[in-house]
Amino acid sequence: MGQCYGKTNLPSSSSSHNVTTLTETATAADGYPSNSPGAAGNGYLPSVKNTPARSPWPSPYPHGGAGGEGAVTPSPARGTTPRRFFRRPFPPPSPAKHIRASLAKRLGRQQQPKEGTIPEERGPEVEAAAAAATTTAEQALDKSFGYGKNFGAKYELGKEVGRGHFGHTCSAKGKKGELKDQPVAVKIISKAKMTTAIAIEDVRREVKLLKALSGHKHLVKFHDACEDSNNVYIVMELCEGGELLDRILSRGGRYTEEDAKVIVLQILSVVAFCHLQGVVHRDLKPENFLFTSRSEDADMKLIDFGLSDFIRPDERLNDIVGSAYYVAPEVLHRSYSVEADIWSIGVITYILLCGSRPFWARTESGIFRSVLRADPNFDDLPWPSVTPEAKDFVKRLLNKDYRKRMSAAQALAHPWLRDDSRPVPLDILIYKLVKSYLHATPFKRAAVKALSKALTEDELVYLRAQFRLLEPNKDGHISLDNFKMALARRATDAMRESRVLDIVHSMEPLAYRKMDFEEFCAAATSTYQLEALDKWEDIANTAFEHFEIEGNRVISIEELARELNLGPSAFSILKDWIRNDGKLNLLGYTKFLHGVTLRSSNPRHR
Repeated sequence: MGQCYGKTNLPSSSSSHNVTTLTETATAADGYPSNSPGAAGNGYLPSVKNTPARSPWPSPYPHGGAGGEGAVTPSPARGTTPRRFFRRPFPPPSPAKHIRASLAKRLGRQQQPKEGTIPEERGPEVEAAAAAATTTAEQALDKSFGYGKNFGAKYELGKEVGRGHFGHTCSAKGKKGELKDQPVAVKIISKAKMTTAIAIEDVRREVKLLKALSGHKHLVKFHDACEDSNNVYIVMELCEGGELLDRILSRGGRYTEEDAKVIVLQILSVVAFCHLQGVVHRDLKPENFLFTSRSEDADMKLIDFGLSDFIRPDERLNDIVGSAYYVAPEVLHRSYSVEADIWSIGVITYILLCGSRPFWARTESGIFRSVLRADPNFDDLPWPSVTPEAKDFVKRLLNKDYRKRMSAAQALAHPWLRDDSRPVPLDILIYKLVKSYLHATPFKRAAVKALSKALTEDELVYLRAQFRLLEPNKDGHISLDNFKMALARRATDAMRESRVLDIVHSMEPLAYRKMDFEEFCAAATSTYQLEALDKWEDIANTAFEHFEIEGNRVISIEELARELNLGPSAFSILKDWIRNDGKLNLLGYTKFLHGVTLRSSNPRHR
């Protein structure tokens, strides 16, 4: 195992984080072994419970990155340093001090006295009373999960293949039924180590997620869950090909672009599926992708949903979970959604293409600061020989503004990966954008319609694919029923649990009319994503020309402020957006498109 199991930030939820014990080597997720010392990078993040959604680091951040000005100086007491490059194995970084406290809290242990204090002596009576209190507290926990009690009758355990803090994973073979003589993996979780209600609920949720998510070829298959008085047994598909990390290390860290594409396509495909179902993984990294066999062309499977959770389309999470090298900036700012997974895929792709990590430092704190304020290096070898399409792909995943990142489905339609014979999956982002468009003012809809007329062919390829997935009628129009049916046909139990289907209720304005492809393009266009393109200025200029002809009209500062939900304090800024003739100028148009607020003028929100 090697991991605790995560928790969302719903008010009744508790926090979670990715952990190993402070003394043992990290093992791969879901109990599969990380035999290679290169499985470092598990900069285990603390989690937060019912705390204000603000960053633990001051903002805005000065420029600088790991290893340069402003980098964290490693402690002299540290004997090892995580290396930037994958070409040699390296030891894992030691967890930061604040993680020790989180571990103690989660595992139900008493925190150690603060450094420098003198502990009081405890006699035998005190020790016995403390032990009795701990036992009583554990006895009060309900460790009955309602799973089958006949594990021994159904499965024959084989050798151990991985070990973590809460238990271990073994190979096994089915004794009867559909799994008779079939090899499986069994994660064995010790109930004795479930010393908090959080740990118990984490196991329940992981099993629920594995049961609910089904039907994708790159998702580890769940078979069964059993329990007895001592353990919980999670029976899954056995993947015998090792971790993606092991293969990266065996290649000296670098893949060719064609080989990297094969890996990235599989990752994006399964993540797009999870996001559509309303599941955010929150711990995507090479250790959590296993190959089904040792064959070079073996399929990969995504494993370890211990930190994952259900998430509604309009929900934001605030608990800090994940692994340090792969954590997204907005996670550290404690307000994030499924886009955090996309950042992690960007980090993995960067590693595949060049063999080093894009964000690196000698300490966990330094890694976090590098993630927050450093830019990936695309100048050193081998990047000059990497194709422009590949570099653009990685840059659009590693944008620090989560609104400017591609979704998983959009990434599959990117020129670097595009293949007309491979279908693009339905994108939940389309629903979010169309919902916002339907509730926008007529002036805002006119502005985005003009923007959609300036879209390039690359953007239109993706939009055409999404429009086809909604199955328009013979006259080329779609209605609310099209959006409902497209989701319903792809629904699993996970989608119902995360209430993704509820998003169509907020699209009711479409119940009374239909939408053609031209309006769909306007509704499904993200200004933020277009702003991330190198050709944004050309797109904005072209769009403004259309807006001048079809949508620009006289608007007062007061009305413009109401359109943007701004108060009188913004009038002095808004006056620069309006020309002498009372209409928006180019600056005003581009600012109005993405609904600028006074806060968004602060660099930390860009």
